[in-house]
Amino acid sequence: MGEQTGPRARHRDDQLKHEVIGLIRSGRSSRAEEWRDPEPAAEDRPTGDTGIVPEDRRGTPEGMTSRDVEDRFEVARFLGPSAFPADRDGLLQVAQANRASDRVVDLLRDLPDGERYRNVQDVARALGVGTETRRG
Repeated sequence: MGEQTGPRARHRDDQLKHEVIGLIRSGRSSRAEEWRDPEPAAEDRPTGDTGIVPEDRRGTPEGMTSRDVEDRFEVARFLGPSAFPADRDGLLQVAQANRASDRVVDLLRDLPDGERYRNVQDVARALGVGTETRRG
């Protein structure tokens, strides 16, 4: 069977995307029937993801808690680099336009008024969220 092109191919692409979206979003299997899950790699067959992050770079960065990492990530996710530089109101506007979570909106509302923020690191410092220290 040859490759499909045209409207039917787009429909098939959408169908395939729908089938894997749960796996992509959750990072785990989304199948109700366990037998449909792919087999894990055997012990003698590496998955290829070992060694991607060096051992000394794994875990929570020094100077931050896991909550700090999560908060900074969520703020960055809903703002993006194009939101900067901006003040509190500008950041709130971008976050709300991007349908930010209540947690992110609450964090941004806690920012001091009248300050300009150049990046997410500035926002994290202003919120009292831990920031990583440089690893040597």
